[in-house]
Amino acid sequence: MEFFRIRKDIPFMKHALVFNAISFITFALAVFFLLTRGLHLSVEFTGGTVMEVAYSQPAELAKVRDTVAALGYPDVQVQNFGTSRDVMIRLPVQKGVTSAQQSEQVLGALKAADPAVTLRRTEFVGPQVGEELVHGGLMALAMVVVGIVIYLAFRFEWKFGVAAIIANLHDVVIILGFFAFFQWEFSLSVLAGVLAVLGYSVNESVVIFDRIREAFRKYRKMTTHEVIDHAITSTMSRTIITHASTEAMVLSMFFFGGPSLHYFALALTIGILFGIYSSVFVAAAIAMWLGVKREDLVKPAKKEGDPNDPHAGATV
Repeated sequence: MEFFRIRKDIPFMKHALVFNAISFITFALAVFFLLTRGLHLSVEFTGGTVMEVAYSQPAELAKVRDTVAALGYPDVQVQNFGTSRDVMIRLPVQKGVTSAQQSEQVLGALKAADPAVTLRRTEFVGPQVGEELVHGGLMALAMVVVGIVIYLAFRFEWKFGVAAIIANLHDVVIILGFFAFFQWEFSLSVLAGVLAVLGYSVNESVVIFDRIREAFRKYRKMTTHEVIDHAITSTMSRTIITHASTEAMVLSMFFFGGPSLHYFALALTIGILFGIYSSVFVAAAIAMWLGVKREDLVKPAKKEGDPNDPHAGATV
């Protein structure tokens, strides 16, 4: 399905150097903020107190969050688990305050607001667990990267694999840069969003690369940059439909999903916007700089009498 079709190819690769320069500057700023500000890690990574409380009626998470935040925990995580009456509260570590003191303080405030609330359990999540989560997240990211490179190298050509990984890691670092600059909380759900963006972006890259290969086979007189321009132009309608539909769903989570989905949806929103840019422009431009050509994707037809052809000269 297409909303529109552009008859004349847009010369994107004519401005490839500009696209790459913008990407490099954005990437450099993201790295700078990561190094100078760092990520504001959640309780899962830094350690803290986890409380589970139960209400006699469905809990109003906003009121629970406001009650706990009034105690000096602005970044508290409050969410349902199991049923709408059960609430999990994650409290960050505070200097000079033990886990037991934190839970007593919070439970007292909750009981003052609703005497029927009961404490199911409380436990301390140590920083060792956070280290394991960081290690596991980095390993997952590394496995995804290696898998994408191998897949694209076999399906297309190694230059496309390298180009896609550079472009997609560019998206990941920029998302982390936004979280570092604004000091938004980086939790496991955000990490899941980052990994989702990595897979989402490579899907767009595969579509572009497949159209480039098709154009190389169909238009033999076109130069490499003309083929790439044609491939990007011919997929623009699909790109707009796909990304607009996805962004509409993500924005609905952002505005109506509540605090639990807020930063997850925010990471996806940033990733999708930059994923469009990097997959369509940056990845294709890098592949062009790496010297991709028709011979990399289309095997030349063998001439009659070719001595390397085992069937040459055969008679029936």
